[in-house]
Amino acid sequence: MTQLTLAEFLALPEGDITYELINGEAVPKMSPKRFHSRVTGVIYTLLSLWTQNRGEVGIEWAVKLKRNSKDWIPVPDLLYISYSRLPQDNILDEACPVPPDLAIEIISPDQTFGEISAKASDYLSAGVFRVWIVDPRAKSVTVFYPDAPSQTKTGTDSLEDSLLEGLEITPQQIFQQAGIP
Repeated sequence: MTQLTLAEFLALPEGDITYELINGEAVPKMSPKRFHSRVTGVIYTLLSLWTQNRGEVGIEWAVKLKRNSKDWIPVPDLLYISYSRLPQDNILDEACPVPPDLAIEIISPDQTFGEISAKASDYLSAGVFRVWIVDPRAKSVTVFYPDAPSQTKTGTDSLEDSLLEGLEITPQQIFQQAGIP
């Protein structure tokens, strides 16, 4: 099987299926289901309200990274990138050219926490500052740090973080607004 180069992957035509570049292969990303979609919408709204003049929030925005010294193009469910990392005047319509401050992955019913936490480690190794793994079944958000153990937040635990100064949200707020029973 022929491995795709970064340029070949980025030149693929856009379609109804989103792909990630993993080990030289275009791997289809899972289509979100109802709860996943709701949680995505709520987190996007909460982050967008907070990020005024700080940076940009993206939904399924591909990111150019390296994983095990190879080109890697993951497509996080959501990301936040500060204007200090990607200036506001960068308006190119392309994959995010630098690691975001925050990558968010929402666990789908056919994914395991272990699979997504391995991806979180890859994000951190590639220069992402924080990774949130959102688990709609457990109603939890696990925060991964490059220099400290991960922390799982539930209920009214705050997702407050020095990286996201002034952001005051809780897992309970996310899941209630998303209507997750």
